[in-house]
Amino acid sequence: MSRLLVFQHIAAEPLGTLDPLIRRRGHRVRFTNFERHPDVQPNVDRYRGLIVLGGPMNVEDQAQRPHLRTELLAIERMLEQGKPVLGICLGAQLLAHVLGAPIHRQREPEIGWSRLQTTAEGRADPVLSPLGEHAPVFQWHGYHFEVPPGAAHLARTDACEQQAFRHGDNAYGFQFHMEMDQRLIERWLATPGYRDELAQFAAGGAGRNDEHAIRAATAQHIATMQANADAVFNGFLDLVGRPRRRHTLPSREWA
Repeated sequence: MSRLLVFQHIAAEPLGTLDPLIRRRGHRVRFTNFERHPDVQPNVDRYRGLIVLGGPMNVEDQAQRPHLRTELLAIERMLEQGKPVLGICLGAQLLAHVLGAPIHRQREPEIGWSRLQTTAEGRADPVLSPLGEHAPVFQWHGYHFEVPPGAAHLARTDACEQQAFRHGDNAYGFQFHMEMDQRLIERWLATPGYRDELAQFAAGGAGRNDEHAIRAATAQHIATMQANADAVFNGFLDLVGRPRRRHTLPSREWA
């Protein structure tokens, strides 16, 4: 049976809507949870693809969080083997860093809903093209990646030029969170560290998102983003392929 490896950093940032898509494909999912097991050394050779999720830490935190170095080496190994890699938010920054791109602090965080604008390469990309010229996406980041050398720049927002890239044929970095559903957004709004960050952001000036604005925009945009996310994530999973036993429900494993 085909197996996918998932790097998770905190409980509040799971696979979200990606989880049922992977299950329907019949893939077996192996979670490496670095919050629970920061010293684990995953053997990536056993897997057909890698998904690296988000988290509140940053690439520059390697001295305090040695697991980030473990992740960088694992991503590098997957790329060497030509296997599909998807990085989301922090995961995208780790992927970009492996590929030689710097990571920068945003002038100000990008939190809440934004209008993603695809580039010409993004509109032609086999994974991102379902978004069309623009689409609503959910954001929560204070750092961003530069597009790695030789990679295709796929999308931008007004607040952050570097929102998505593709390296080669099957390595993708997304700064935004298309895996969110309404319940997961509410979970973030109730998580103390996230609430503190949002309150500090909202207090920085007029017109910035607060939890009420985020809830109102979520009601308006969540259905569109979820439909787009299904198409985009299925495009990435097409790169992984399908296991031979398509009708077997995958089990969940935890490292």
